[in-house]
Amino acid sequence: MKNNIKLLLVSLLIFILVFSCSKKEENTGSLVIYTPASRTLLDPLIEDFKQKNPDIDNIEIIMAGSGELIKRIEAEQDNVLCDVLMTVNVDFMKENTNLFTNYISTNEEYIHDDFKNIEGSITRFMLSPSVLIVNTNLIGDINIEGYTDLTNEQLKGKIAFNDASSSSSAFEHLVNMLYTMGEENIENGWGYVEKLYPNLDNKILDSSSAVYKGVADGEYSVGLTYENAAADYVSSGAPVQMVYMKEGVIMKANGACIVKNAKNIENAKKFIDYITSFDAQKKMNDELNARGIRKDLPKSNILIDINEINAVTDSTKLDKISKISSENKEIWIEKVKNIIISQ
Repeated sequence: MKNNIKLLLVSLLIFILVFSCSKKEENTGSLVIYTPASRTLLDPLIEDFKQKNPDIDNIEIIMAGSGELIKRIEAEQDNVLCDVLMTVNVDFMKENTNLFTNYISTNEEYIHDDFKNIEGSITRFMLSPSVLIVNTNLIGDINIEGYTDLTNEQLKGKIAFNDASSSSSAFEHLVNMLYTMGEENIENGWGYVEKLYPNLDNKILDSSSAVYKGVADGEYSVGLTYENAAADYVSSGAPVQMVYMKEGVIMKANGACIVKNAKNIENAKKFIDYITSFDAQKKMNDELNARGIRKDLPKSNILIDINEINAVTDSTKLDKISKISSENKEIWIEKVKNIIISQ
């Protein structure tokens, strides 16, 4: 009997030690990030974060489109595998706040007033306006200043654009064109969309990266993408030009969220604090072609000053656009599908 009790106690002790060690390993030194961001933006930030947090040395990056990543997080709710979802358009995150836990960054006071974490779970850390990327070797004498120029029949089949149902960058371009081409009345913008899609010649790409890579590699003359990706190619010396649409550019933010029941939540909090820190934001601003969101940042040497762009920055307008686009997203995506089918 005594031997049985001793054996039971030893077994119980081994179980406790193994369980505590596994929990410790699970929450020490590890961080899993889901993101649609390019490696040129992400890798330098991750390396800098690791240098500043040497105890967090096991960082796993899973890359895919925003829609796919959100679906993946939904599917993993019973076995959470992601700690942080980052560089996703804020509107996508607002639609899925049930997947995220509340956390206010230690740097929140320095974030521009129009881009505060009012939800509790969505930390804005960069602005990612929609832009056009133009291949200067292919465009010839076609003048590209904005959306209007993309309906030029000479560009048929030469425009790179991806699926608005699965890509936040494509959906944001759809919202941007509806709002600006409709002169702030979104319903009036559908006339333009009905002209644009036939000029794509049934070429709908499957990812954001396929757009900017396709233009830079000479597969397409012009593409609809986001600022950071286009600026990377411009600064690298690729034969491309970045164009801010003359009709208007909505200055939407990209965010970062901690996934609900994240296994490495303390490390996730450190990462959120890092990407909103002055050092990280200045690095983004000065080196990574990414538009920071802090009030105390110096002017970027890479990106055009916001005052030189026909930018929509008014918080009331931005909130209205976000609300309308969120409420009508599925309707708009279905409408685009019907436009494509009817060609």
